[in-house]
Amino acid sequence: MFSKPSNNPAPKPPTSATPATPPLVPTGPTQAATTASPAMASDLGAKKGPRVASLIANDITLEGNLSGDGELQIDGVIRGDVRVARMTVGETGHVEGGIYAETAEIRGRVIGSITAKQVRLYGACYVDGDITHEQLAIESGAFFQGRSLKFQRQAPTLSQAPVQAAPTQAPPVPERPAVSPATGNATMGSPSTNGDASKSPTAN
Repeated sequence: MFSKPSNNPAPKPPTSATPATPPLVPTGPTQAATTASPAMASDLGAKKGPRVASLIANDITLEGNLSGDGELQIDGVIRGDVRVARMTVGETGHVEGGIYAETAEIRGRVIGSITAKQVRLYGACYVDGDITHEQLAIESGAFFQGRSLKFQRQAPTLSQAPVQAAPTQAPPVPERPAVSPATGNATMGSPSTNGDASKSPTAN
């Protein structure tokens, strides 16, 4: 008549397997890093790497003058003057014109003048023209036909030496008149005689 209490526990409400995670809120260091990132990017942009040399490949031919402030590697053909900071003519390079640079290294063929502070001719090069330089190095086997000219530096200006005044000469002393003891007449220079000089004065 009385039912026995059941040993089964009461069912629990279902719970989710994955607990909800609260949204992330940026903290102080993260905000500081986010704020500093543009400055870091500008610093990285300011620090530029080394310049890469411009290349004229061996299958390119240019006609005309070239100028720039960087480095140029020529493996092709250029017909015209070239003005750069540093220039290298490769073994397949060919230049017909003047070369003006701070440093010039020639491994190929150049027909024209070269003007540079430092010039180096390698063993396989061919240069037909004058070279104006401060330093010139020529390896064994290099062909060079022309004149080797040094940069002409202006001679230092010498300070002008003080001009010395010409020594003043004393005025000439007038010649004193010679007094003749016989006549008492003053004569300049050698006494002149009037009449016969053989006559002597006679006493009265």
